[in-house]
Formats: sequence, C-alpha cells, structure tokens
Amino acid sequence: MSLNIGDRIPLFTLEDQDGNHFDINSVMGKKVFVVYFYPKDFTPGCTAQACYFRDHYEEFTDAGIRVIGISADNVAKHERFARKYQLPFTLLSDPAKEVSRLFGVKNHLFGLIPGRETFIFDKEGILLTRFVSNRASRHIKEVLKTIKSN
Repeated sequence: MSLNIGDRIPLFTLEDQDGNHFDINSVMGKKVFVVYFYPKDFTPGCTAQACYFRDHYEEFTDAGIRVIGISADNVAKHERFARKYQLPFTLLSDPAKEVSRLFGVKNHLFGLIPGRETFIFDKEGILLTRFVSNRASRHIKEVLKTIKSN
C-alpha cells in the first residue's frame, strides 16, 4: 500500500526524541505539516537532510508548517542526533517500521537501505505532495517549492 495525492494520513502514535508519545492527531486540524522518512541518524545524507530542514526551519514556522522526521532509530539515538545538530523539530522513532509501511515507504538499493521520502499534508491531513529521492538535498528544495506555490 502506498499513499497517493488526496489520501488522508494514516493515524499513528510513536515516541519522539524526548521519549514522549506523539499522536499525529495532535497536529491535524491545526497546521500544514511535513513528514519525512530518512534511513538513519548520523549518516552523511541523513545529517545533511536534517540540517537542511533545520537551516530552513524559520521559513516553515513563518508559514505555519510543522516538520516531523521519522526513522527506525531508537529514542536515545534521536535525542543525541537532535542535540548534536540542534534540530528544532520533532523526530519520531519507528523501530518496527510500522508507520513507514503505512505510508508505503519503500527500501532502496536492493531493499538494504530504508527509504527517503517526504510527504506534505494540509492541516486536515490530506496528502498534497509526495517526494521520493535518495538525494537528501533535493527534499528540502521540493518542500520549499511546494510551500511557496500553495
């Protein structure tokens, strides 16, 4: 199963980098939000991607947009990653990759590397854009382009 433009976000609850339960219902109805899936904390591409989101974070907040990153890494690793790179947005731990499967995120490189996909939802949780690329820098460009065109 895979999410398509116009689909509603699947409901889920995961732990954030602080060990708090995060329910996607807590953002629905309030803000447009970006959910991005990435392979692994502290790897070069994933660090670059997180830092791109960090460096443009003010553009997102000025536009009233919430940023949420998800990977299979555990809460403690997310906490270290967020602290080291001063990431101001939510990181969620999906160790069993259940949420990744709900979104239809596919593995890359013969199934060895978890997928890198970015989803933009309106405030009601309807998918506006889905972007797939192994190149981390392209995700932020696509997100900013979509935000500026809406």
